[in-house]
Amino acid sequence: MLALAGCSTTVSMQPAALANDPRCADVIVRLPDAVDGQERRWTDAQATGAWGDPTAVLLTCGLEPPGPSTLRCITVGGVDWLVDESEAPNYRLTTYGRTPAVELYVDNEVVSPNEALDDVRQAVSQLPKDAECTAPEAPLDEQESSG
Repeated sequence: MLALAGCSTTVSMQPAALANDPRCADVIVRLPDAVDGQERRWTDAQATGAWGDPTAVLLTCGLEPPGPSTLRCITVGGVDWLVDESEAPNYRLTTYGRTPAVELYVDNEVVSPNEALDDVRQAVSQLPKDAECTAPEAPLDEQESSG
């Protein structure tokens, strides 16, 4: 599913409902040139980012913030994330307690989700924090190696 663009130069994505939020612009201008060794690529949608060829990481800013959830919640670099592993080996990671929300979609066979979160944390931490995980778990890499 992540190999959306194959060998093309631009990754085709859909903007989120709140992509016009100026806070998303603050996030996008701070995105890194690489995520876990994968080079950044152009996207055709507002408030999005992509890395890797084929694409291994997709970022979308402008989602409605998620409410309380039964998903695992982790903290990486001061940013809380909900972890959805239902499409493994692809992980959907959504900020928790930040408005608007940011979603990362990561191919865990190519990129370490924990490294990806660490690489984008500086950009995402620009968003105001209004809630946090009540009992954050260890980052994904730490859980996987200790499990």
